[in-house]
Amino acid sequence: MNLISVAAVAENGVIGQDGEIPWQSIPADKQQYRDRIAESPVILGRRTFDSMRDDLPGTAQIVLSRSESAFDVESAHHASGIDNAVATVESLGSDHAYVIGGAGIYDLFQPVIDRMVLSRIPGEYDGDTYFPDWDTDEWTLVDSTPYDSFTLEEWVRKQS
Repeated sequence: MNLISVAAVAENGVIGQDGEIPWQSIPADKQQYRDRIAESPVILGRRTFDSMRDDLPGTAQIVLSRSESAFDVESAHHASGIDNAVATVESLGSDHAYVIGGAGIYDLFQPVIDRMVLSRIPGEYDGDTYFPDWDTDEWTLVDSTPYDSFTLEEWVRKQS
């Protein structure tokens, strides 16, 4: 199972403010993000799921929540934790899933993810939501692609 975090992160680690991104929307970033996750299951928290209901990403949404919930969306599945989320992804026949937030979900999965695809947004922004800290010594930057308004980085966890 390959778990991949995908996030847009400002220089100061901010990923959100009041449930929204604090910078102007970047269409090229949004497009590469949607293209990347379109044919894969995604793992996300309940609030992130609710905020995306009008345009759900991925082929299936594994929604982590402390309370078991029924969803009125056929592609949505409840998961109570990491192991349950991974089992759900495997039951769907996939060998990978994208972890797409929010902050609590990124933090929970940070110790077990295999890759990170980070859109690095220039500048520092006020925010109330941050991407978790991580030790760059445990990761290898395998790709960095500059765009007009962001840089897309792909990181792979080093094998210990």
